Amino acid sequence: MKRPSMMFAALLLAAPMLGLAPVPAQAGEVDCELRFNLSGWSVFYKTASGNGTISCDNGQRMAVRIETKGGGLSFGKSTIENGVGEFSGVDSINDLLGTYVSAEAHAGAVRSSKAQVVTKGEVSLALAGTGKGWDIGVAFGKFVISR
Repeated sequence: MKRPSMMFAALLLAAPMLGLAPVPAQAGEVDCELRFNLSGWSVFYKTASGNGTISCDNGQRMAVRIETKGGGLSFGKSTIENGVGEFSGVDSINDLLGTYVSAEAHAGAVRSSKAQVVTKGEVSLALAGTGKGWDIGVAFGKFVISR
């Protein structure tokens, strides 16, 4: 009787002839997009929450909850509807969950646009959206994405 390691080696040698050649692993990064709605307020302390969906070019999708919290010299109330975020390339959609660090300067009245980049380690998320409300100030804090 052959030892298991010899049988495995023989199977690997015979695999191409049997049409069982191993498929090479797909290397590369996944590009993902976040579509979201967010609303909140600030009086020195800034907070907002909302929801969204992350969609990736490999077919993965995930509904997410978004929360932002921070402090600084900030005043206002605002809503962002149909916001868009672009993630830097990642290995998996699960890499996108977690806490991102943010810093921003903002000003707007009635209808305003906002753009911001937040980071979590090597993952970056560029956010853009148009909203309603008013705000002014500088804030630092965190941007949290969870299931």
